[in-house]
Amino acid sequence: MAQTRWQLAAGARRAFTSESPKSRAERLRRAGMAERNRRALIYLTGVAISWVGMSYAFVPLYKIFCKVTGFGGTTQRVDLVAADRLTPREDSKPIRITFDGGVSAVMPWSFRPQQRELVLVPGETALAFYTAKNKTDKAITGVATYNVYPPQAGVYFNKIQCFCFEEQRLKAHEEIDMPVFFFIDPEICDDPSMSAVHNITLSYTFFKTDDVNEEDVEEEEEGKASAEA
Repeated sequence: MAQTRWQLAAGARRAFTSESPKSRAERLRRAGMAERNRRALIYLTGVAISWVGMSYAFVPLYKIFCKVTGFGGTTQRVDLVAADRLTPREDSKPIRITFDGGVSAVMPWSFRPQQRELVLVPGETALAFYTAKNKTDKAITGVATYNVYPPQAGVYFNKIQCFCFEEQRLKAHEEIDMPVFFFIDPEICDDPSMSAVHNITLSYTFFKTDDVNEEDVEEEEEGKASAEA
């Protein structure tokens, strides 16, 4: 038995030592490539899971970040009284406002602007609409972030009414229109750095929120409906 084991070991050593340098190098190359592919797969899977989790916490952090840094073309908010005192700058060049909309990867809604663009002069108020639809069989709550391009135009983009950073809850298959009432500050005409800006894009992205228990909300509404009946 001991001799047999010795013969097997010797045979294995001969097989190993008989491997050509080229074959051994190819074997090691394939083994290294397989290990790198395995590590890359683990890394990419972890990144994907992390991004899905981060999307839920992204909206409030993004809102704070934009306010502090002005990133994304942070817009201004004004009341209706101030807007009523506006005087359109008819002598200024018209500005084309382009609208865009979308949803995050985990948001089961459709969301789009009803109009592709509007043309107005600074100081002129305008009303635009977006349409959101819940494509699922259950209620979903979402919140929108926005971007203005070019970013330096954000300080002149004034919103009187907007749905961004406010939770919007849609019932199963519900579709609603969301208004954006805005104007471009006439002072944009006096800013030399904005003289070449003829187009401004307003873009929204809706994210799904997880801080509301939709089943509890539905039960509460059903309870209220029963009590009223």
